[in-house]
Amino acid sequence: MSNQEPRFSWAAAAAGLVVLDVSLSFSSLWPTPGIKWTGQLSVECALLLAGLALLWHLRGQPPAWVLRLLAAVWTVLALGRYAAVTSTALFGRDINLYWDSRHFGAVAAMLARVASPLALAGVVLAAVAVPLAVYALLRWALGGVNQALAREGARRALAGACLVVVALFAAERLTMQPDATPIMPSPIASTYLRQAGMVADILLGRGGQSLGDGPALPSDLSAIGGADVLLVFVESYGAITYDRPAFATALESRRARFEEQAHATGLDVVSGFVVSPTFGGSSWLAHVSFLTGVEVKDESTNVRLMAQKRRTLVTALDARGYRTVAVMPGLQEYWPEGAFYGFDHIYDTQQLAYKGPSFGWWPIPDQFALAQLDHLELASTDRAPVFAFLPTTSTHTPFSPTPPYQPSWPRMLTAKPYDDAEYQRAWAQPPDWLNLGPSYVHSIDYALATFGGFLGLPRSRDVVLVLIGDHQPPAVVSGQGAPWDVPVHVVSSRGAFLDALVAQGFTRGMHPKREPLMKMNELMPALTTAMGTRPGS
Repeated sequence: MSNQEPRFSWAAAAAGLVVLDVSLSFSSLWPTPGIKWTGQLSVECALLLAGLALLWHLRGQPPAWVLRLLAAVWTVLALGRYAAVTSTALFGRDINLYWDSRHFGAVAAMLARVASPLALAGVVLAAVAVPLAVYALLRWALGGVNQALAREGARRALAGACLVVVALFAAERLTMQPDATPIMPSPIASTYLRQAGMVADILLGRGGQSLGDGPALPSDLSAIGGADVLLVFVESYGAITYDRPAFATALESRRARFEEQAHATGLDVVSGFVVSPTFGGSSWLAHVSFLTGVEVKDESTNVRLMAQKRRTLVTALDARGYRTVAVMPGLQEYWPEGAFYGFDHIYDTQQLAYKGPSFGWWPIPDQFALAQLDHLELASTDRAPVFAFLPTTSTHTPFSPTPPYQPSWPRMLTAKPYDDAEYQRAWAQPPDWLNLGPSYVHSIDYALATFGGFLGLPRSRDVVLVLIGDHQPPAVVSGQGAPWDVPVHVVSSRGAFLDALVAQGFTRGMHPKREPLMKMNELMPALTTAMGTRPGS
């Protein structure tokens, strides 16, 4: 056995080295939550192993508690690496632990509503077992490497190799072009430091862009002549529905049908693309950017903005005689933003009073929210014009089960809006977590069917319907490196208003020119400019 022991020791050391490097240099296996290794070398692994070799040189064999502590630190780095690469790959943006952690409970509850009990049990078990398993694996790997470091020759060779990796990393970073993709992965410790910096900036009131005054609004709204203005943010409606051929083909007939439904009621459609301030989530950043005309790309800027008393589209329309309401089918708790925007009335889930069955986490289908808006606010003839803000929920990740479209809109307001068979068919399509594309397209098809059907309802006033995607779907659907562009459709019978939008670059119909026209925060002043005239014009 003594002749075999050195070979075993070297094999364990080599395997340990690979495990330690892979744990800090793996990348995401898109579009799954899995990981892959492409042979990259981690500078953090090199630094930690060089430090262990130096400890051997200065103090001899380190005590067992040092290896346990190092394995624990390594586990934190490895789990941080997984969170960083997976967040970017699946959601298309970096994670912000300070702000995103507030939504972990709600996201977990949402997924619990649509996942099977077996899947939930697996997730809970993995949350406990994976960190322990990672620690055990890394402790074993450190043991194999530590055994090799007892030999002076191996110690020197490993320390030299680590210094070479550090030098290569430094040389690459010094010579790398600004937009180039690094060959060696960035240290995960820098991500933790960046997260700590975000927390410090927020707690100390540092950072945040200059907010400015926001845009001035037109002196009148003569181009729309007292029409109701309905602003609908369509959850996860992104440019990917046009950019990906399979998605575009699947939605082509629905878009054509929507345009036919608009024309049948004397309405026309113009469309364009704008750049959203967010990607894959954080819809409220798109809402506030549009309603204030201030670009809000992060939560710290949003908090600063909400602390100010500012002019918004809501207060401006209120000053022009509009009744302003927010219809919030996903609102289940206090919403302080409502007071900031200045709405006359806010309909949350309780006030909307949906009596039908729920679909996933979101209890109220979009079609019911529109039907109730029509019933409560729009059906009356003796009233002021209405501005309604409605962020939809039925197209939210994970996109299924999707409610069936109900052709009878009055039935949506009853306690049995769907037949039992329709409801069962909807729930028979659980999310395919490794391929959310089909359920995403199905949910967007439902949304467009709902809006098209809404256009056919009897109207007591003319209407301006603005449909805006709040952001692209998560990168697990839209792909890695997808642009942050979202579609905008404006539906109206007012020719002068639509002509003014076409003059700004909008395209007639449901198929806009692909280049984005502007940023989300610039869209509101563009629309209001087309609605009326400005002082001195």
